Amino acid sequence: MTEAALTVTPLTHSIGAEVSGVDLAAGPDPAVVKEIVDLFHQHQVLFFRDQELDDVSHRDFAKNFGPLQHFAFLPPVSEDVPEVHAIDIDGAKPKTANADIWHSDATFLAAPPLGSMLRSVILPDTGGDTLWASMYAAYDALSSRVQRLIEGMTAIHDSSNSTSHAKKTANADYDPVAHPVVRTHPVTGRKALFVNKTFTTRLVDVTDRENEILLPMLTDHVRSPDFQVRFRWTPGSVVLWDNRCTQHYAVADYSGRRRMHRVVIDGDVPA
Repeated sequence: MTEAALTVTPLTHSIGAEVSGVDLAAGPDPAVVKEIVDLFHQHQVLFFRDQELDDVSHRDFAKNFGPLQHFAFLPPVSEDVPEVHAIDIDGAKPKTANADIWHSDATFLAAPPLGSMLRSVILPDTGGDTLWASMYAAYDALSSRVQRLIEGMTAIHDSSNSTSHAKKTANADYDPVAHPVVRTHPVTGRKALFVNKTFTTRLVDVTDRENEILLPMLTDHVRSPDFQVRFRWTPGSVVLWDNRCTQHYAVADYSGRRRMHRVVIDGDVPA
């Protein structure tokens, strides 16, 4: 496989590109891997179709983006591949998670994940799309006055603000943490809005009234279609996203079973 084999199709002006011409399971050569990593930083979310990954090849390709987590909040699919876990939801049953709220993953950690690699395993007949939003674009769309206001501010992120995470972290030591409201990406140097409705509970060093007004405005800002890309899953689909500069939303509009396998990549402390 050579670098020239890749075909890259941007999906929106702000975020997302579909990449074809590569077999992720075959272990692409270093030149192709480097190009994919560069595309990851450029487009924030990469979509691959018609891949034939198993859990081992899934894990092995994700290693190209950094050390992998043994995700603490869901069990691994097997003892042999502890880095891979399943998100398995029966849409016919009452919803027990809050994936259909805009969020970045596990921002209540001191070092939230760098990103994730997710692949489809079982899909419902219809529905179950996922959306991603660029927090670069969200920050850039704020007025310069609001940008100056929030620059240098911090906000508290707390696992107990999420019903599903509160149950999973009840017996663990996950104290609330403070992160910058505006995060600078460690690779691209771009500024991204880094608050989300699921885990961000309050802005630091403002009054309660100011927090009640400003924080919802910032967390709801992600809802603009101008920042978003929507992906319709098909068998063999794989998505890589950068958790440092995106949020995502899994649409809970299906009645069948939806099983996805995911690998989470270790991150660093936001700055």
